[in-house]
Amino acid sequence: MAILRDHGYPVERGGTQSFGQRPDLYGLDGVHLEIKRAERAQVWAWMEQSQKDAQRFGDGVPTVIFRRSRSKWLICMELSDFLTFYQAAETGENRKK
Repeated sequence: MAILRDHGYPVERGGTQSFGQRPDLYGLDGVHLEIKRAERAQVWAWMEQSQKDAQRFGDGVPTVIFRRSRSKWLICMELSDFLTFYQAAETGENRKK
């Protein structure tokens, strides 16, 4: 995802190119990224997939990044995970899982 790389995050594509052997995107420590582009959001189903895949890959907090055509990207994660990240940012801690 170019926007993450543009902000200095070393993410790489996996997903369809790896036939399920890697997450959609990988490279963010402690975060499992599920990327979706659809006109109708299916956030609950996407989050369930992210949770299963995060457990399978063992790469971090289940997170869904999604958008529809001509819209901004949105992010979805459990509130408890967001609070952990936010609190770590406030205290300057490096959050790794």
